[in-house]
Amino acid sequence: MASPATADSDQVLVEANGSTRTLILNRPKQLNALSSAMVTGLMKCFTSYEEDNAVKLLIVKGNGRAFCAGGDVAEVAQSINKDSWKYGADFFRTEFLLNYIIATYSKPQVSLLTGIVMGGGAGVSIHGRFRVATENTVFAMPETALGLFPDIGASYFLSRLPGFYGEYVGLTGARLDGAEMLACGLATHFVHLNRMSLLEESLKKVDTSGPFAICGIIDQFSQQPSLKGSSALNRLEIVNKCFSKRTVEEIISALEQEAPNVAGEWVTVAIQSLRKASPTSLKISLASIREGRLQTVGECLRREYRMVCHVMRGDFSRDFFEGCRAILVDKDRNPKWMPPSLGQVHDGVVEKYFSRVDDPHWEDLNLPARLSHGRRLVPKL
Repeated sequence: MASPATADSDQVLVEANGSTRTLILNRPKQLNALSSAMVTGLMKCFTSYEEDNAVKLLIVKGNGRAFCAGGDVAEVAQSINKDSWKYGADFFRTEFLLNYIIATYSKPQVSLLTGIVMGGGAGVSIHGRFRVATENTVFAMPETALGLFPDIGASYFLSRLPGFYGEYVGLTGARLDGAEMLACGLATHFVHLNRMSLLEESLKKVDTSGPFAICGIIDQFSQQPSLKGSSALNRLEIVNKCFSKRTVEEIISALEQEAPNVAGEWVTVAIQSLRKASPTSLKISLASIREGRLQTVGECLRREYRMVCHVMRGDFSRDFFEGCRAILVDKDRNPKWMPPSLGQVHDGVVEKYFSRVDDPHWEDLNLPARLSHGRRLVPKL
């Protein structure tokens, strides 16, 4: 029987089975988009279970047809418009701290990635030890279309995907299926949907925190799926050739040169996505992923927190609010980005997103000392 994680919210449910705790994201009508109450509830669970010797394994899953469609950015944007940018800063501070706790967690976490996994949903799963994809999994980091950037520590895990595939995923918002997630390392296992409940029941009988024992159980149910012929992973040399370029403008130019010679639609779709996205978002996202290659997960989250605070304040661009209006509120899907072109977003402005916020009451993201420094992604290519 599942019970609410916190007394004031049933948006995260907890099911106890022996030494296993199953955390269920429970906003199915909102595709389990992370609210402030959900982030707080998850934080409470992860913190208390790490210290509880009776708990040895955490399972995280979503109720309904999504694992988690991301952070509830519409809620954040509305609250900022009504109150202050500091509401958004507080939301992201707690969310990023949760991401860090998960990335450095001492006990194994198994995330069952059925359905949609986007944005904040990746933050509560990809940083964990085991990520189980299936045939209906849809993964994406669609932030550049919203005037935001891949946050939640994405500059850490995207920069560690094979070659420059992380730049491709992070800039274009490309949708990956379960087989692609496994191949590039975002998922550790692939289990068919009709065997997922059997896997879950087996995991609930576990009485160990040993990662090899838990991996062995998941292995009994897992498959090695084939990549679809149209997957960009089949042409990783083209992805690398284009997305290794120094600037977004050069990336688009390289893709346009390759488009006539590449079978499949992924190059054309990538160009269209880059043309529609916020120019500011594209430039800060590329810089963020490049920085992330050289940083720990904690350093990535601290830098991303600075970036997201500048976005919430509208210091250099208000594209986030325009993106929320066009995509989530009015739904005309016709955002008016400012500045409107890549050439008008100068390197000096991009660098400012990495700087401290000029506010006497603002603080950098302070992360607790932890034994681990984050998971290592292992591609199955």
